[in-house]
Amino acid sequence: MFTYFTSGTCSRQIIFEVENNKLHSVKFIGGCSGNLQGVSKLVEGKELDEVQKLLEGIKCRNNTSCPDQLSKAITAYKKSLEENIK
Repeated sequence: MFTYFTSGTCSRQIIFEVENNKLHSVKFIGGCSGNLQGVSKLVEGKELDEVQKLLEGIKCRNNTSCPDQLSKAITAYKKSLEENIK
C-alpha cells in the first residue's frame, strides 16, 4: 500500500497498491467522489507508465488536478522504489 499526500486539489490523499508494475485498489481521500471513483476504475490493472503519461499535466485548479496528482503519486512511488534499492 502506497500513500501520497496531494497538493493543490480537493482530494487530500491517494492510496494504491502495485502488483507486477500495475495499479490496483486506487482510492482518493476527499475530492469529487463520483469522478474519482471513475478514475480509479479506469486505471485499475493498468501499467504504471501508461497511467502516468496519460494523466500527467491535466489541469483543474491551482495548475494541477486529481488525475495529475495520481501521475505525481506514481512518480513518488517509483522514486521510493529506487531509494530502497540503494
